[in-house]
Amino acid sequence: MFAILKKEINAFFASPIGYLVIAIFLLLNGLFLWVFKGEFNILDYGFADLSSFFLLAPWILIFLIPAVTMRSFSDEKKQGTLELLLTKPISQINIVLGKYFGAFILILIALLPTLIYVYTVYQLGNPVGNLDVGSTLGSYFGLLFLTASYTAIGIFCSTFSNNQIVAFISAAFLCFLFYIGFEGISEVTSNLFIEQLGMSYHFKSMSRGVLNTASILYFLSITILFIVLTARSINTKSFFKKELLSFSALCIGLFIINMLPASIHKRFDLTEDNRYTLSEASKQIINNVDSPIIVDVFLKGEDFPSEIKRLQRETKQLLEEFSAKNNNINFNFINPIEDEASRERNIQQLTQRGLTPMQLSIQESGKSSQAIIFPWALASYNDVTISIPLVKNKIGASQQDLVANSVQHLEYTFADGFSKLTTPKQKKIAVLKGNNQLEDKYIADFIKKINEYYFIAPFTLDSVAKDPQKTLNDLNKFDLIISAKPTEAFSEKEKLVLDQYTMNGGKSLWLIDHVAMEKDSLYNASGSNLAISRDLNLNDFFFKYGVRINPVMVSTLYSAPITLAIGEGSDSQFQNLRWPYSPLASTNSNHPIVNNLNFVKFDFANQIDTLKNNIKKTILLESAPLTKLEGTPREISLDIVTQEQDPALFNKGNQPLGVLLEGEFISAYNNRIKPFKLTEEKNKGVTTKMIVIADGDVIKNDVVKNLPQELGFDRWTGQTYGNKEFLLNAVNYLLDDNGLINIRSKEIAVAFLNQHKIAAQKTKWQLINIALPLVLLAVFGFIFNYFRKKKYAA
Repeated sequence: MFAILKKEINAFFASPIGYLVIAIFLLLNGLFLWVFKGEFNILDYGFADLSSFFLLAPWILIFLIPAVTMRSFSDEKKQGTLELLLTKPISQINIVLGKYFGAFILILIALLPTLIYVYTVYQLGNPVGNLDVGSTLGSYFGLLFLTASYTAIGIFCSTFSNNQIVAFISAAFLCFLFYIGFEGISEVTSNLFIEQLGMSYHFKSMSRGVLNTASILYFLSITILFIVLTARSINTKSFFKKELLSFSALCIGLFIINMLPASIHKRFDLTEDNRYTLSEASKQIINNVDSPIIVDVFLKGEDFPSEIKRLQRETKQLLEEFSAKNNNINFNFINPIEDEASRERNIQQLTQRGLTPMQLSIQESGKSSQAIIFPWALASYNDVTISIPLVKNKIGASQQDLVANSVQHLEYTFADGFSKLTTPKQKKIAVLKGNNQLEDKYIADFIKKINEYYFIAPFTLDSVAKDPQKTLNDLNKFDLIISAKPTEAFSEKEKLVLDQYTMNGGKSLWLIDHVAMEKDSLYNASGSNLAISRDLNLNDFFFKYGVRINPVMVSTLYSAPITLAIGEGSDSQFQNLRWPYSPLASTNSNHPIVNNLNFVKFDFANQIDTLKNNIKKTILLESAPLTKLEGTPREISLDIVTQEQDPALFNKGNQPLGVLLEGEFISAYNNRIKPFKLTEEKNKGVTTKMIVIADGDVIKNDVVKNLPQELGFDRWTGQTYGNKEFLLNAVNYLLDDNGLINIRSKEIAVAFLNQHKIAAQKTKWQLINIALPLVLLAVFGFIFNYFRKKKYAA
């Protein structure tokens, strides 16, 4: 076998045809990947990975491998040496394996120079080295398995005739059929099993760095089958019954192995961030789906910028992972604006459903153009349809950052959507009333949103005065309470009810203003008002739990603007002016509530101190570093927008504005006289959670002409802040039992190329990736032939 293998390699490289075949392969790859405009161009693609190469390589190999293998047996037949070879004391299977491994090693030699592409992307990454090595290595493994199968098919086809052209065409056709043909047939017949017979189905996941034993067994089965067929094809004797039985047994055995249940197979996600491995929470959501979920994704088009194409591809790959776990999940990609005749009507219909279009800037050949996309999906299940946003907006984000944020958010947004479709509402939320909390119209948008997940009901504490025990019993039926900006002090009986609710494991979300000041109160003749401390009688309550809201206002240079009419009469114009009392809060934490979150807008926020006790405290939101604290009482005037602020005064650093408390709380009434007698008194509670936010306006939506507006949307600047998403995440975290919210902490790193470096060194890297592989091939050829001549000369 090794003698035949050696002979094959020597014969290939002794002829200029061998070098020409490999040179054409390397040249085509180099031109498509580094020079020609199109979807395969890595430099235009902008992402630090080799997905373009692994998408292109199977198509070029369809022609390269038949060119390498076409002479394997056809040349033997033409020269009449096959019969002589069969008379040698070597089995037919060893003859085939010698030919096979000879051809396979030749293909490996052709692939080796493509490692230069890896080095190039590594150097052009932003920063240098920003390349997922695990994913790239896994993709090369996938390419090797595909190459092994192509080679087996090529060797088999070389036995058909003594004409190498016939062998080449036959091999190219069979490789094409096995790679993409079955997928085309499955699209016509809508039969998944037929698609699974094709190589493309199994190579898809492997090409992105995910190895599956099912796919590995598939490629090995194809390889073994065609090697056995080749061994039988060169046999001039008729089929014996025993031989036929052995071949049938082999086919049946390979079929059984490939039909083993998915639960038996192992899957290895070699990507550094495990981006193609669904979280356990996602799997739990879809495991019991027993009827179809149809997902229509409106992210389809050819003229998208590279960033949106990446989002399109990541969306498709994620849905493939969901579909692989449960084949009841079906998806389609639709371009709603492809047909000019129905374009405007489709845009109008989608917009009316809340699927607002997005305008993108496309840079090409130094020219800028605009494109409209609908970054949405509609998921339908049992006659219920919901919308799923695919783009995760963030203030000030570039298109690259926007895609990075969106890719990281994809699994959560789809899992969340599937959960809403398939999981009936169970948890109950009480929205507290009776302490002059915000009116319903000011919290309407958020209540509407969480009503998609939970049962919502108002709950008043007024009945405490008559029957506090019954009030507590009724409150304990709820899983979470929300108190949105109370302005009237809580009585001791009300506090004890709330305290015992917490001791019994109840969760709570508190949005508290410790300073009485409203922005609307400034729009008067004088343009000013007095900010004073507000006593809600909750200081001891929160102090015992481990936090203290201080009656000071947070003022910062990084804040949302205020919109004021500047000028007089008809000459007045609305202007957005710096307003230090609307802090834009964020955090560096990767906690699932705030991970990958847009800035949250506050108004007249207060500062929170955390106190030492046994409760775990997580700061969810804090102000920017350039912050100062202003005590009360204090006059607040609109004139501040005209005054230059001294940054040196904003020296208090980041100030906590929202805190998560988790653990076994000690009662605020422990070792104290209770305002009423309890049926069952608890001084130490079971494990529970509480979130305290030092501003009630975080949950407050604008109201225009008595109609609630979207929470977080500023109609004057067009910005959408992260208030609604933050509060939704907070509620989901407090009530989430299946870990869905934890998907948000999954870090998906999208690696980008350094565009400045590409602009400055583009020609250099193009030459390296086109010329260097050819130079290496020429050097190899020179050395090989030098030693070959030297050997035979001796």
